[in-house]
Amino acid sequence: MSHDDHPTSTVNAVEEHEAKDRVAEIFADIKATKNLDFVPRFWRVIATNPVQLDLVWTTLKTLMHPEAVGRTAKLDAATREMVALAVSATNACPYCINSHTAALRKLGIDEEALGEVMAIAGLFNMTNALASGYQIEPDVRPPH
Repeated sequence: MSHDDHPTSTVNAVEEHEAKDRVAEIFADIKATKNLDFVPRFWRVIATNPVQLDLVWTTLKTLMHPEAVGRTAKLDAATREMVALAVSATNACPYCINSHTAALRKLGIDEEALGEVMAIAGLFNMTNALASGYQIEPDVRPPH
C-alpha cells in the first residue's frame, strides 16, 4: 500500500515550530510527559482547535499519566495501555492501535501478550454482540 492509499487528515496539522501560546505549552508538556522528542500527529491535528487540544490533553494526562499530576492510579501503566489498545482495536482506529501498541512495547509487553489483549478484545466483542442481539437479561450483578 503506497502512502497515497492512506487517508489524509481533514485539516493541516499544526507544526511544532508554528505553535504559539497555550498550544506551544501543551506541545512541550506532551513531549515531557510522554518522554518523546516530537509531538505526535494526533496532537498536532487536534491543535487546530486549541480548546479541544487542552481538554483532551488534560484528560488524557490525568488518566493515562497520573503520576504527572500527582495522582496515584489503581491501574498500572500497562493495564491502562491494554484497555486503550483493546478499545482502539474495537473502534478500528489504526492510529490509536499503533500508538498504544508502541506504548505497550516500550513498557516491555511482548507480542504474545499483545495477542492475548487482541484475543480477549475480540472475544468480548463477539459475546457482547450475542448478549445484546439475544437481549439476554442479566442474572449476575455486582454487589452494591
